[in-house]
Amino acid sequence: MAGRIRQSDIEEVKARTNIADIVGDYVSLKSAGVGALKGLCPFHDEKSPSFQVRPGVGRYHCFGCGEGGDVYEFLQKLDHVSFTEAVERLAARIGFSLHYEDGGGGPSEHGNRARILAANGAAEEFFRSKLGAPEAEIGRRFLGERGFDSHAAAQFGVGFAPKSWDELTKHLRSKGFTVEELTTAGLVSQGDRGVYDRFRGRLIWPIRDLTGQTIGFGARRLLDDDKGPKYLNTPETPVYKKAQVLYGLDLAKRDVSKLDQVVVVEGYTDVMACHLAGITTAVATCGTAFGIDHIKVIRRVMGDDNSTGSVIFTFDPDAAGQKAAARAFGEEQRFSAQTYVAVGPDGLDPCDLRLEKGDDAVRRMIDAKKPMFEFMIRQVVDRYDLNTVEGRTAAMRGGAPIVATIRDPASQNGYARELARLSGADLQDTLRAVQAARRGERQSGGQPQQQNRQQSQAQTQPEIRAGAGLSDLPNDPVSRTERETLMVLLQFPGEVGAERAARVVQVPFSNPSLGVVKDAIATQLPTLSEPGWVDRITAEVPAPFAPLVNELSVASVPQAQTGDITAYARSVAGALIERDLLREKAELQLRLRRSDDPEAVRTIGRAMMTIEAERRKLREE
Repeated sequence: MAGRIRQSDIEEVKARTNIADIVGDYVSLKSAGVGALKGLCPFHDEKSPSFQVRPGVGRYHCFGCGEGGDVYEFLQKLDHVSFTEAVERLAARIGFSLHYEDGGGGPSEHGNRARILAANGAAEEFFRSKLGAPEAEIGRRFLGERGFDSHAAAQFGVGFAPKSWDELTKHLRSKGFTVEELTTAGLVSQGDRGVYDRFRGRLIWPIRDLTGQTIGFGARRLLDDDKGPKYLNTPETPVYKKAQVLYGLDLAKRDVSKLDQVVVVEGYTDVMACHLAGITTAVATCGTAFGIDHIKVIRRVMGDDNSTGSVIFTFDPDAAGQKAAARAFGEEQRFSAQTYVAVGPDGLDPCDLRLEKGDDAVRRMIDAKKPMFEFMIRQVVDRYDLNTVEGRTAAMRGGAPIVATIRDPASQNGYARELARLSGADLQDTLRAVQAARRGERQSGGQPQQQNRQQSQAQTQPEIRAGAGLSDLPNDPVSRTERETLMVLLQFPGEVGAERAARVVQVPFSNPSLGVVKDAIATQLPTLSEPGWVDRITAEVPAPFAPLVNELSVASVPQAQTGDITAYARSVAGALIERDLLREKAELQLRLRRSDDPEAVRTIGRAMMTIEAERRKLREE
């Protein structure tokens, strides 16, 4: 039986894979200087980007939570796959055929996660093939009545599940999938009559992750005798976690990152309508309320590290829509971007609005968005009878806690005036109510709501791993020179050059941790220009020092913004060498003062001349 993947194949797949392409499926990356990219960390919640990727060395590191490694480790940690599965996934991505050696178990395509994804892919093909069948006419009519033709169905992968007890089961069993695998994937269920298809007589939407892999399905009821829920989704599986999935994000992610905008709608057909109308940043939750995990996904894809972006929610004007708006508002301050609400005329959702008034009406609906705070204030004020003093006072007091949560003082004052205008209350009374709401916030929790949120986020962040990191190193001039020299040696070895690198590793380092890394580099100098340079250094150092190597290989080189990285790399390495030459010169001068042997004096003099010549050469280069 096939076993472990051949080591040369593992190295070849890594060499052929651009880590930025893989990370970019999950995180919006922006330039961070020569050869570096940055974004919001996918491993912990943050508002300022501390996650950095260096495609040239094939590694990433988060300077906030300490996570780092190569492209295989990224997939292992983020997607919870095994090492073998990570290699196989990347090999499949680049069309590379892996070879397996005896004695290490079978390839993981027979493992849990890979088999679930394969079963979902086969099920999607089956459902799509059935949309053209005679019995699927009811599904095609459903789509047509909502303005979706066959091209739209194909674009979004819409299919049809036959009204059969086990047609899908038999089809997938014929493809080699076991009942256990299909049950784990959520494609079949167990009942008194045995195994049966979970989705029957329904229109099917494939739900995909950021990389475009189908991880689950959403199914819409069509038949009168179907007593199940209106929408039935895949249950929780090893690959499908509904609280972390946004339908349509695989299609929207590029424009979300490019436009700094995301539009959150309420259903699959709303996503389709928005995209077809030109709102290509639309996404929807999958059978669950919009929550914290959805926010984290959006912020990573959006690169939400400033206030220039927009997150636009669409809500129905009914009670359920108002409840959804309140939930979204409760998480509003987790965004750095500005949040808005867009409501269609006459309460129409994007799908119905497009059907009744066309694509342009959908675009106008989004363009007419209102700030989330204004929307919520109006929602509160509209509950009261403003024709009475009591109603105006109650409306003002009801809206004051909303205004109190606004972070920006100028905006808070502006919305206090807006609350006073909408409610008809006195401005000074409104300002006092807002201040009282802020004080009550502190008194009830001991801290403002903003601080509570920040503490809650901090509690969910992983601890920084043990072992010395860059932040633990001294910041004196000597340590800085040693640190920056190792950074350019790891990140730009070709620019430093073999001759200068060989001289650097002869220099005694004052910092012991950096000295360990330097010694590991010395052992690998013959392979300086070969692929996998940083990987070999990482393998050479003792395990506790591997995170330090990773940080050094990813951290921003201070002067790299100038673009002349070759000059800088040689300069910083030259500065370290010259420092060592000065040390040697000082030792020779001390020996010279102590010596009265003419031959020894001549020898020392020749050595000092050699040092001066080497110093001049360094400066000239």
